Amino acid sequence: MDMPKSIRINEEGPREGFQIEKGPIPTASKIALIDSLSLTGLKQIQTVSFVPPRNVPGMADADEVVQGFTRHPGVAYTALWLNERGLQRAIATQKLDIKGTITLCASEPFLLRNQKRTLDENLQAQHGIIKMYQDNQVPIVRAGLMAAFGCNFEGDIPPSKVLEMVDTMHQLADQYGIQFQFLSLADTMAWATPLSIKRVVGAVRERYPELPVSLHLHDTRGMGIANAYAGLEMGVAIFDGAVGGLGGCPFAKHQGAAGNVCTEDLVFMCDEMGIETGIDLDALIESAKLAEEIVGHPIPGTVMKGGSLKRLRENIQQARQA
Repeated sequence: MDMPKSIRINEEGPREGFQIEKGPIPTASKIALIDSLSLTGLKQIQTVSFVPPRNVPGMADADEVVQGFTRHPGVAYTALWLNERGLQRAIATQKLDIKGTITLCASEPFLLRNQKRTLDENLQAQHGIIKMYQDNQVPIVRAGLMAAFGCNFEGDIPPSKVLEMVDTMHQLADQYGIQFQFLSLADTMAWATPLSIKRVVGAVRERYPELPVSLHLHDTRGMGIANAYAGLEMGVAIFDGAVGGLGGCPFAKHQGAAGNVCTEDLVFMCDEMGIETGIDLDALIESAKLAEEIVGHPIPGTVMKGGSLKRLRENIQQARQA
């Protein structure tokens, strides 16, 4: 399969990153990072999650963060929610771009820890979510599958299980006349390798050739950028990323770093491959440095430390001409 000529990166650092930090992050700092990211060329930024503060204390100020950032033309600002109450809070802000997702999980042990639901209970809950979307005229555009490649509590997730869950989401969508725009496969606990990326994406593509696939990749074992490359080889053109490699799932029980694939590292790789992202890498590097300053400890991003080769090439050329 041919690599895409351009890709879309959905930035999730402000939500993924700040939800897992041990210490409190000032609301003003969260807003500053979102405003910085808004000027990089990113077309979508996930700002917060509307979840109970007792479960994710880092999102206790979600409403204040949303009210504080400045919308930039051409940028979609989104949020995460897990139930009807969270959706109602997002709608009430009157500031976010609200689009619906049908979300299932390939691992019941993880789902029980994450949402205190069985697979069947989570499936049944989607009916209420769909009704809430439809009652509020919210378009449902995405199917999402958590733990699509493996689970710290269940082990490997075979492609057949992924296909079973995707089939279930399509059956659910058919009941309500929903047409998915794309399917998001989440490597929630960083079990994916380039081989499993190709196997799972290939299986989905074979059964649903017209359904675009997006990838949400974690970098706990250093496979994030390699898995993104494997996705590119499979023609994937939508990726989630987190500035500086921020983030992680607070319910995954990782032993090591749990960040998402780093946005600027992914942009750098694509720039060097001639794949268009529409993102200003130098501006994104500055946002990554700001993120590191905000959290107060080193973060995993590497290009933010090494810089872009484009700038280095320009400096060398200027030196030669001097």
